[in-house]
Amino acid sequence: MKWKKALSVFVVCVLVSTLRGAGQPSAVQEVEQAVHALTQAMLSADGPMLRKLTSDALSYGHSSGKVETKAEFVETLVSGISVFEDIQLTDQTVDVIDQTAVVRHVLTAKTNDKGKGPGTVKLYVLLVWVRQGGQWSLVARQAVKAL
Repeated sequence: MKWKKALSVFVVCVLVSTLRGAGQPSAVQEVEQAVHALTQAMLSADGPMLRKLTSDALSYGHSSGKVETKAEFVETLVSGISVFEDIQLTDQTVDVIDQTAVVRHVLTAKTNDKGKGPGTVKLYVLLVWVRQGGQWSLVARQAVKAL
């Protein structure tokens, strides 16, 4: 009979610990949410949200080879120099190692950049996120043109 009581206690402990974690997002889910928030902020050219989601040390690499700082990245979107009308992300992978996350995806977008007019892009993108102060912050991005 003692083993039945011990088994019952064990089962209850397992259930309680499972239920405690059920409502909490995993690190991967948190990073996926950050990527989604960044995408929405890029679409709406939301300067405050772009600043919140990116590290002061941001290195933002474009497929053209141009690299921007955080201030340049935000200004390019907020000023309308670069305009995203639609962004679709596919084939996304997220790998979390301690406080760092590596995200890869394919970005397909409709653009309407100042002086260039409507266009489309398809890029392979690498994002590096770091957990800082309890939130995920984009520290690096590099894009290359999809073949």
